[in-house]
Parts: sequence; structure tokens; C-alpha cells
Amino acid sequence: MPDYKNRSLKKEILDQKNIPFEDIVLNMKELEFINSHLGGHSITISGFKKLVKNKKEISVCEIGCGGGDNLKAINNFCTKNRIISSFTGIDINKDCIAFAKGNSAIKNVHFIVSDYKDVDFNGTRPDIIFSSLFCHHFTENELIEMLHWMKNNSETGFFINDLHRHPLAYQFIKISTKVFSRSYLVKNDAPLSVLRGFKKNEWKNIFKKAGIDNYNIKWRWAFRYLIIVSNQQNP
Repeated sequence: MPDYKNRSLKKEILDQKNIPFEDIVLNMKELEFINSHLGGHSITISGFKKLVKNKKEISVCEIGCGGGDNLKAINNFCTKNRIISSFTGIDINKDCIAFAKGNSAIKNVHFIVSDYKDVDFNGTRPDIIFSSLFCHHFTENELIEMLHWMKNNSETGFFINDLHRHPLAYQFIKISTKVFSRSYLVKNDAPLSVLRGFKKNEWKNIFKKAGIDNYNIKWRWAFRYLIIVSNQQNP
């Protein structure tokens, strides 16, 4: 039986190198479907709305952007609401970026193949930085470093959309992907991602260690946490 009390430290297949490009593409397409139909994109939009407030011009950066579907969702929201927007997507996997360039359909976007820590914005920090389904890939110490980087490199603030480690979440995604997924990456990594996710008290402990107290954390369906940090005032 899975251990829900303690986080799994087992690496996902997607974190490995030399995965065939066609397998990456299928994985990205299925993740976009999951985000679209299980509320992932709506959570991302909620985080964005909390930070953008009434601004009519905004710059947004996603770290661990994968296939770019979250940036596409925000771009669609900005277009509908007449918000002038520019985007940066950062991912260490060159194949993910290659797919994102053709998938995002965003005019004003710059994709970067890099470890997020190595990116220098040359004095022009994005207004908002965010990550979605990215944090669970890291250790607690690595996350503390990530939180500092997101805070120091964003003008307005940052938000996180990630998984809640829970038995129901694990069983649901394991059964769903077994039945419906055609991607061995999704079949393996989606349930494992849940086991690598964080519980609320674990997030609180990470933020305490990072010395960041002006955050807001809320549980959202389906078994995710939305965490918002405003650099200008309490979220």
C-alpha cells in the first residue's frame, strides 16, 4: 500500500533524460486534458486574478512550464478581459519547450530552455511568477530556494498550484489513467505525483523555514493547493 503519511522521493519518469519526443508530446497533450477537465486551469486563473487585480497590463512567467497549456489558459483569460499581457515560459526540458512553442498559440511569449535558477531577467522582473504541478518534483530544501527565487524575481508576487497528497486523489488518478490514458508517462507519473505532493502543514513548515509569512493557502478541487504570495500586501 502507498505511504500517504510521508512523501515519496521516487523520481518520475519525466525527470529522466532521453525520453522519445513523441512520448513527451503525448504526455503534454494528456496533461493539458487533465488540467482542462479537472480544474487545474481554473485554479491557475484564480491565482492569476488574485495578483493581477485591476491591472490592464501584465507580464507573467511560469517556471516548469511543460507544454505551455497554463500560459495558454492565462492568455485566453487576458484576451477576453482586454488585459495587455506578455509571457515567459521556462523549462529545463528542451522537448517540452519545443512542443510548447507549437502548442501555446500565444503571440507575445518567450520560451527559455533552462533551469529556472539560471535565468536572469536583466533588471526587468516579470510582474507575476507561478508554477503548476512543478513543486512536487523537488525536496523541501530545494523548494525553500525556489520560494526565495520566485519572491525575489517577481514584482507583484507569485503563486503555486500543486497537488495535495491524499488517498482519494491517488486512487482516483491511478484508476482514471489506467483506464483512459495512452501514455506510459502519465500512467506512471500522475499517481506518483500525488504521492510526492504536500499536505497543508508541510507547506506551512516550508514557508516558515523560508521566512515567508505573507502567504495564503487554500485547498481546491480536485485535491490541489493554491498558494499566493503578494510582494505588495497580504494576499
